[in-house]
Amino acid sequence: MATMDSADRPPFMSRIKTTKLTDIAYRLRAFGIVAALVLLIVVATAIQSRFLSGQEVNIVLGNWTILGLLTLGEAMVIITRNVDLSIGSVLGLSAYMSGTMFGHLHGVSTTTAIVIAFAVGLGIGMACGIVNGVLVTVGRVPSLVVTLATLYIIRGIAIVIIGGGQVVASSLPDAFFEISLKNFHNVPYLAVAVAVVICIGAYYMRSFRSGRDLYAIGSHPDAARLVGIRVGTRVFTAFVVSGALAGVAGVLWASKYGTLDSTAGSGYELQVIAAVVIGGVAIFGGSGSVIGAALGALLLSTILAALYVVGVSPFWTQAIEGMLILVAITIDRLILLQLTASLRKRRLREAT
Repeated sequence: MATMDSADRPPFMSRIKTTKLTDIAYRLRAFGIVAALVLLIVVATAIQSRFLSGQEVNIVLGNWTILGLLTLGEAMVIITRNVDLSIGSVLGLSAYMSGTMFGHLHGVSTTTAIVIAFAVGLGIGMACGIVNGVLVTVGRVPSLVVTLATLYIIRGIAIVIIGGGQVVASSLPDAFFEISLKNFHNVPYLAVAVAVVICIGAYYMRSFRSGRDLYAIGSHPDAARLVGIRVGTRVFTAFVVSGALAGVAGVLWASKYGTLDSTAGSGYELQVIAAVVIGGVAIFGGSGSVIGAALGALLLSTILAALYVVGVSPFWTQAIEGMLILVAITIDRLILLQLTASLRKRRLREAT
């Protein structure tokens, strides 16, 4: 059988090879995160053997649930070449407002009260996401400016509402705490539920046109608009989803910690963005995956737990997070340059 010459090769075959090369690069980044996670566990266990105990695993996964859920929405926003800095403030306001609901729901069953608390958190998050989405898509204001402003506005509203008060754990029903505490062999049920939600998000981003449109927007917004993609609608939806997930995460925060005041979730947005970037989502949009972002959140949660177990001062936490962001962005840039060079060489070979 005669072989097909490169000049006679149909254009779609070149696109298939290009797509395969890109997929391989993304998978290698995910494998790198897993390798770093395994290496971290081995080193931390060698220093302190109790790091692999069931209790520590429960703590790591418990911390990951909230961070992992937030990375899903943040990754969707960043992939569109935007950023949501307000999620920490949304989480804090949602946590407090959902916690205070239990003190006002007299004569209502505990199950109904919990459902109402989640509805309140979801509503607050969606409202904040709608405001961000409208200002970015309709007002044409850069997302960095919009969400930085709403970060302080929402936090200010929370401080005005809360004042010097707080929600104490004794005012919350035991069934509400069980949401975060129930586990199977030290694996929280909530962690499994969040993992399922993340997998659904990953399937949506990969298999549905509206999900793939987010990558096209992040790669080149003007080109995406020219080919008929509803850029404004897609970006608006990403912000609403990010806000909604932050609202739900606030309720989970209340379930996990119980005692809530105006500082709840303060600065948490930096951890989320760090996890997303570490997970391989390009800060300039257009590439990455929510699975990688979730793995980045797991790696970051494991690092924080390892630092505590081996006795490193918690004051090093932010410095390490910043260093990881720089390393992740550098690696991402190097991979992009190498991938671009490889694709250019391949196209030149096929053209000649």
